[in-house]
Amino acid sequence: MSGRGRLALCAYAATLMAACSMLPLVDPVSWLVQAAFLLAIQYGVGALGRRVPLPRLLTVAVQLLVTLMLLTVAFAREQALAGFLPGPQTVMLLADLLSQGADDVSRYAIPAPASPGIRLMLVGGVLLVGLAVDVLAVTFRSAAPAGLPLLALYSVAAGLSDGGADWLWFLLAACGYLLLLLAEGRDRLSQWGRVFAGAAGPARGPVGGGLSGGGALAPVRTGRRIGALALGIALVVPAALPALDSGLLSGSGAGNGKGGGGGTISAVNPLVSLQNNLNQPENRQVMSYRTNSNSPQDFYLRILALDQFNGNEWRASTRRLKDVPKRLPSPGGLSPEVAVTEISSNISASSSYRQTYLPLPYPATEVRVGGHWRYESEGRTLVGDGGETTQGAQYQVSSLVVQPTSDQLADAGPAPAAIQREYTRVPDSLPKVVRETADKVTRGAGNAYEQAVKLQDYFASEGGFTYNTSVNSGTGSAAIGRFLKDKEGFCVHFSFTMAAMARTLGIPARVAIGFTPGTTQSDGSMSVGLRDAHAWPELYFEGVGWTRFEPTPTRGTAPSYTLPDTPSGDPAGPDRPETGASAATPVAPSASESCPAQSRKQGECGDTVAPGAVGPTDSGTPAGTVVGVTLLVVLVLLLPMLPMLWRIRARARRLGFSAGRTPGDVTARTLAAWREITDTAWDHGIVPDESLTPRKAAERLVRLGRLDTNGAEAVHRVAGAVEQVLYAPEPRPEAGLSEDVQTVRAALRASVGGLLRLRAVVAPRSAVRVVWAVSDRRAALTARWHLPRRPAWLRRPARSRRPSGQEG
Repeated sequence: MSGRGRLALCAYAATLMAACSMLPLVDPVSWLVQAAFLLAIQYGVGALGRRVPLPRLLTVAVQLLVTLMLLTVAFAREQALAGFLPGPQTVMLLADLLSQGADDVSRYAIPAPASPGIRLMLVGGVLLVGLAVDVLAVTFRSAAPAGLPLLALYSVAAGLSDGGADWLWFLLAACGYLLLLLAEGRDRLSQWGRVFAGAAGPARGPVGGGLSGGGALAPVRTGRRIGALALGIALVVPAALPALDSGLLSGSGAGNGKGGGGGTISAVNPLVSLQNNLNQPENRQVMSYRTNSNSPQDFYLRILALDQFNGNEWRASTRRLKDVPKRLPSPGGLSPEVAVTEISSNISASSSYRQTYLPLPYPATEVRVGGHWRYESEGRTLVGDGGETTQGAQYQVSSLVVQPTSDQLADAGPAPAAIQREYTRVPDSLPKVVRETADKVTRGAGNAYEQAVKLQDYFASEGGFTYNTSVNSGTGSAAIGRFLKDKEGFCVHFSFTMAAMARTLGIPARVAIGFTPGTTQSDGSMSVGLRDAHAWPELYFEGVGWTRFEPTPTRGTAPSYTLPDTPSGDPAGPDRPETGASAATPVAPSASESCPAQSRKQGECGDTVAPGAVGPTDSGTPAGTVVGVTLLVVLVLLLPMLPMLWRIRARARRLGFSAGRTPGDVTARTLAAWREITDTAWDHGIVPDESLTPRKAAERLVRLGRLDTNGAEAVHRVAGAVEQVLYAPEPRPEAGLSEDVQTVRAALRASVGGLLRLRAVVAPRSAVRVVWAVSDRRAALTARWHLPRRPAWLRRPARSRRPSGQEG
C-alpha cells in the first residue's frame, strides 16, 4: 500500500474512533455501522480521485457531491431523482429531518432514541468530519490541523454526555489522532528515501544501513514519546481544572429500566425549544382534545415540573420511575375539605409532536394510553420508556379540578419539613434585589397566600412588565436580576422569577412546563399549537397541594382563587369555575391598545376565528423556497462540470472560425488550431512548453504522446502551418486544419488509459487558462489603478507563458 493509502486508512480509523464518543448519546448504536459504511465509500471516492489524478479542489468537490448522494440514498431515497440524485424535494426532506432532529435533541434525555432526525445528524456529522479529516490529512498532506474536526466531534459528545467514561472516549479519539500523525510522519520520512544512522554498533549492521539500523528508528521513537507525553498532559491537566457545571443540554439520561421501581427520570431541559416554539411564524397544531370541564380556560396541559434551582438554571430532579398504576395516588397535601370535580378528557397528539413526557392536566388520577410509559410520583408525570414518545398518541385522562377558596388558601398551615426544605432552596448567587423586591412587593400581606397573590399581580399588571419573546432566554440568577431591571421577557422569566421570589419568602415553589388550554374549534374540540407552549409557577399550600399561579401578562388566565371577586365563604360548586372564567375572560383575548406589539405580531391579541388559527401544514412550501433550493441543487450539480463545459466551448470556438481569407483570418484560424492541439495534449498529461518552436514542440508531442503515424503527420502539418503564418512574408491558408486537430485528439486518446481519458474530459487541465485570464485582467487593472499585487496562486508559471501573437 502506498504512503497516501496508509494515511487515508489511518484518517478513516481516526474519524471512527472519534465518532465512538457519540455512542453513549443514542440507543441503539447501529447508526455507527451505517456511518462507517458510508464513510468508507466517501474515502474510496477520495482515493480514486487522487489516483486518477484529479485536481485537489475537484477531488474535494466530487467527495462532497458523493456525500450528498449517500445521505440522499440513506434518508430520502423516495424523493430522490432516479433514487440517488438529490432534487428540491430531497433537500426539503433532509432539512425537515434536521429540524426534527434538533427538536428531538432538545426533548429527549440521554440515551435518546435513534429517530430519523437524530440519525441524520449523527451520520451526516460523521461524514462531514470525515471529509474534513481526509481533505486536510490526505489530500493536502497536513495531518496536524485534522485534529480540529476530530476535537469538534469529541467536544460535542462530551458536552452532551453526563460524564461517565468520558476519559475513555477521549483516550480513544486521542489514539486515533496520534495514529494519524504517526502515519503522516512515516509518509514524510519515506519521501526522503533511505534514512541513515550515525555510527551504528556492530550488532546493528554496517554503517549506512537503512531503516533497519537503530538510529533510523530514532524519529519514530521520539514521535511516540512526544505523543505519549502530550496525551498524558491532556488527561491530567483537565482533572486539575475547575469542572464545567453542565453540558450543552444539561441532561443526564432517562431511565430505561423495566419492572417495578426500576429506572430514573433525570434532568432534561425542555426550555431549549420553548422560546423557538413561541416565535414560530405559524401556530402549528401539536395536540387536540375534548373535555367535559366547565372551565376549559383552566385546562393547562402540564409536561413536567422543574424543582431544582442551582443558580445557573432551573431543572427537574433525578427521581425513581415505576410502572403506571391503574389509579394514580391522591395528590399530596390535598385535604378532603377542598372541593374537587373529576373530569374526563380525550387527547390526541399530532404525528409531528414527539415528546418524552406525556402532557396531562394536573392532577391526573387515571391515564389510559398505549405504549411503554413509566410513572414519576413526585411530579405526577408519565415518561416514555425505551424510546416511547407522544408522536400520534391518543389517550384518555381523568383528572381533578381543584377548587379551593381564598379562605382555605389563607388558612393553610405550614408545609411538611421535607417539602419546606427542598422547595425553598435558593442559590447563594441569587442577587439581593430578588429578595428585596419580594419583601417590598408583599409588604402588608398577612399570610403566604396573600404574598403569592401580590407577587402574581406585581408581574401581571402592577409592576409595568412587558411580554416579549425576543429577549434572551437565560434562566440563571443573572437573568432573573436582569429581568427585574429591564422588566421585559416572556413566560420563562415571569415564572422563574416569581418562583425564586416565593422561595425567598419561605413559600415552597417550582415551575411547571406545558401548554395553555389552546383555541376552541368549530366542532367543539380544542386545538393546542406551538405558540401555546408555556411555563408557570406552582406554589405549595398545605391542604390544597401544588397550586397554579399565572404571573405572565397576556398569557393564559389567572386562576379564580386569585381574583378579588372570588367568594370566600361557600365551597366552590360545579359552576364555580365559570365565575373564574368570566373574570379572567378579558385577559386572554385582550385586543386593547395596551396589548404588547410582540403579542399582536403573534396573533395573541384580539378576536381570532378558531378554525383559522390551525392548519398551516396545508399552505404548502413557499414558491421562493422551492426556486431557491432548486437553484442551489443545480449549482451544486453543475459546479464540478464547469471545467468540462468550458473546454467544450473553447474547442468549438477554436475550430469554428469563419472561413475568411484575409491574412488576419488565416493567422487566427491557424493559431487557434495549434492552441487546441497543445491544450488537448495538456489534458492528456503532456504539459506544454511554449518556449519551443512549433517544429520542436511537434516533435516533443509525438515522442511523449507516443502518437501513431497519422497523428504524427497531422501534428507536423499543423506545426508547419503555424511556422508559415508566423514567419512567411504573406501567410497562406491551409486546408484541413480542423480534421488534423481531430486526428491528433483521437491519437492522444488512444495512447492513454481509461482513467486518464476520463480526466481529460471531466477535469481537463487546460481549464486553468480561465484562472490565468482572470490573472491577466487583474494585472492590467493593477498597472492602471495601482491595486495590490495578485496572489501567488493566480500567477501563471513561467514555463507556461505563451509567446506573443498566439491566440488564447
